[in-house]
Amino acid sequence: MEDLSQLQPAPDNAIVWRDGCLYLLDQRLLPRREEYLALRSAAEVGAAIHAMVVRGAPAIGITAAYGIVLAARQRFRASPADWRLPLQRDRDLLAQARPTAVNLAWAIERMGRRIAVIDASADPEPALLAEARAIHAEDVAANLRIGNLGAGLIEGATNVITHCNAGALATGGYGTALGVIRSAHVAGKVRRVFADETRPWLQGARLTAWELNWDRIPVTLLADGAAASRMRQGDIGWVVVGADRIAANGDVANKIGTYGLAVAARHHGVGFMVAAPTSTLDLSAASGDEIPIETRAADELLSCGGTRIAAPGTEAWNPVFDVTPAALVDAIVTERGVIASPNKEKIAKLMLKSPETR
Repeated sequence: MEDLSQLQPAPDNAIVWRDGCLYLLDQRLLPRREEYLALRSAAEVGAAIHAMVVRGAPAIGITAAYGIVLAARQRFRASPADWRLPLQRDRDLLAQARPTAVNLAWAIERMGRRIAVIDASADPEPALLAEARAIHAEDVAANLRIGNLGAGLIEGATNVITHCNAGALATGGYGTALGVIRSAHVAGKVRRVFADETRPWLQGARLTAWELNWDRIPVTLLADGAAASRMRQGDIGWVVVGADRIAANGDVANKIGTYGLAVAARHHGVGFMVAAPTSTLDLSAASGDEIPIETRAADELLSCGGTRIAAPGTEAWNPVFDVTPAALVDAIVTERGVIASPNKEKIAKLMLKSPETR
């Protein structure tokens, strides 16, 4: 039995590399239990991503990067003279774990570029571990920048709505949408956060509320269907969400229910902000129509907590994400800057900026 007592469960300590092992705070168990899962192979990492031990596009990418480190160690030990081809198979396995979050493919591709310049006879683990740690650290820095830029768009003290979990748990730390909310709350601009419960995995109830309570930010849970009625009360200034993939024209793929929030926000005159690092932008997808949408098992909707809640014979449609058209987005906030009323031209211009100008 492993001693995990030295690991301190916290929103910004959900992905930990220690003593040659990857530890993930098991998000399936929160908030009832705060437990880490120890992973030592690419197969275990891929299974953990698919099983939702870790979720959130940036966090998935970081986790996959560490998964490649584990795979490289295993392949080099098995065959020091011929580790590249087997490692490619591990990379392919990881890439298939979740199809919608583009950060997964982005991180695997970046690790692949690092693999390409490593001497074939050298142990690849040290160089790949340095790259994975760089991806992790850069994500945290990007989130802090996103938080400050997004908070700058919020005027006065107001309430906000968020959907799913785009906090420290879904990233390398601090968060994208919750990073904006954290920064805005420190600045006195956010009084209260209304968090959608986010069926069927209840990320809002289990994870976002847990994070916000950790930071002592006032949070009120909403049933997913209550958000429009809350907007109608007139005390919501912004909806702030993350993204799993953003197309070249500004269409946004995010947790199912985001599209409906955007429609309701536009009807009620509420600002709609998407917070995401530039690694979430996929310029190869011309529009949201080209973004693959993951559909998961029907039982996730038909049951809750292991107990069936739907009548026998009931079928279920369970897409994990939906696409919000760019026309409904007031601002996309990235570490390279803010895109107001996003479109293809504005996004292309942003992506030409050097990362050093963050």
